[in-house]
Amino acid sequence: MLRKILSPLNCWVTGVSIFIMAFANGSFVTRLVQVYPPSEGNVLFLGSVCMLFAMATTLMLLWLCYGRAARWVLASYLVFSSLAAYFMSAYGTVIDQTMLENTLQTNAAEAGDLFSVSMLLYLLGLGLLPAWWVLRRMPKAEGLLTEMRSKTLFSLCLLLAMVLLIVPFTSQYASFFREHKSLRFYANPTYFTYSAIRLASSKLKGSVAPTVVQAVAQDALLNDGPAQDPKELIILVVGETARADRFSLNGYGKITNPELAKEDVVSLTNVTSCGTSTAVSVPCMFSLSGREGFDGETVHEFENVLDVLRREGVEILWRDNNSDSKGVAVRLPYENFRDPAINPVCDSECRDTGMLVGLEDHIRKHPGKDLLIVLHQMGNHGPAYYKRYPPEFERFTPVCKTNELSKCTDEEINNAYDNAILYTDYFLAQTIALLKKFDSSHETAMLYVSDHGESLGEKGMYLHGAPYLFSPKEQTHVASLLWLGKNFDYHPDDLKLVKDYPFTHDDLFCSLMLTFEVESSVCTQRTSAVKGYFERQQQAK
Repeated sequence: MLRKILSPLNCWVTGVSIFIMAFANGSFVTRLVQVYPPSEGNVLFLGSVCMLFAMATTLMLLWLCYGRAARWVLASYLVFSSLAAYFMSAYGTVIDQTMLENTLQTNAAEAGDLFSVSMLLYLLGLGLLPAWWVLRRMPKAEGLLTEMRSKTLFSLCLLLAMVLLIVPFTSQYASFFREHKSLRFYANPTYFTYSAIRLASSKLKGSVAPTVVQAVAQDALLNDGPAQDPKELIILVVGETARADRFSLNGYGKITNPELAKEDVVSLTNVTSCGTSTAVSVPCMFSLSGREGFDGETVHEFENVLDVLRREGVEILWRDNNSDSKGVAVRLPYENFRDPAINPVCDSECRDTGMLVGLEDHIRKHPGKDLLIVLHQMGNHGPAYYKRYPPEFERFTPVCKTNELSKCTDEEINNAYDNAILYTDYFLAQTIALLKKFDSSHETAMLYVSDHGESLGEKGMYLHGAPYLFSPKEQTHVASLLWLGKNFDYHPDDLKLVKDYPFTHDDLFCSLMLTFEVESSVCTQRTSAVKGYFERQQQAK
């Protein structure tokens, strides 16, 4: 009986699981110890948790391994677990469904920014070398019937052992599962496996039937006023990874907005993002669903606000210096400015200011049309912040000049990040300068809003993409501002009354509708709260 239970396959699966638990779960153990300090008599409980997760990993891998493919499954898990261990350790990130989606959408340049010597060492030491050993030394598979019997017996033993581990620590496990759910997000490889299954399920669901785009705001009606009124010319800048607290317009100690400070801009100080990653925030902010109703699997089955505006005759152009529009602009004119053949302002990488080149001609080619131009920035995309700005914008020094943020001081990381904000300030000022050329012929305005924020080492976290459930404010409190031309329907002084209003990405849909004077019942309730706040501020003034 013992020989059947401890078959070669079962032993190899157990060995790999113990190896991963012992060497690739540093982030999980570190956070576990922070919640249950050993000094408070939790040593046995901590040991129980580690053993429980090792057994859970064994149980999971056991039923993923079959026949000749078993060695390849174990080898693959060693490689993927080593990469997960690196990113969780280096940046404090969680490998959830959103992060895996981001990985699939990452281009070569972004992937290159993440590569480092430390990553290579993790990959070699915890991934490739152990994987090579498994592929080389693991014995041949037994017959399928024998294997299934052995797996079943071993699984029953594992389940019994897991119950025996939990029983002596019932109260601690109750708090672990109820109050500290976020700890499980760092369990390697169980949580990223769960996330991968969810992602694969969503992709499979989306491929079963062709997507039918359903109309939204079907009662939308353009109220354009007299024919002689100037047409709207709006530039919407979708920022990347810009925190509100790093704009000197919002009181930050370093002068990161010297150019915008010269303009009559209104900084919206209290804007919250829809997500903590571009893959979520960008499609969410343009959708009608809002954060609470957002579903990444179905969002592209519905029109977004750009579709509605185009339906009402607004001429729209999307220019992208980021990875892409995340599905928002698939039905719209789209230009990829990550390509040096298109973007004339490229050095070590293509710059955001290149997206302004040729816009004047584009505007003049559409007389008598309402125009919306969306510029999707590279902005502050990390971790290589030092690459996000030209050399002349390196004003805050010393600077972190590596993507291995753990090797830099807090000062160096913050300086590199702030220099990138400084370049965004210049880019936005140049955008305003372009709009001023059409200030007499159009109702001009610029709206800037970042897709999400960034952790810069606070609470041991770096970058972004944390599950929204426990995401820090650094990843959700985003920079946003407005500039209005002289012909615009509202005056900057009016907007200053609502600059501290708690806006969210949910408000973008109806804000754009209002800007282009497109009326719809879907926006009546959404805008009423802001109007009420505005009226109260007017009375108080």
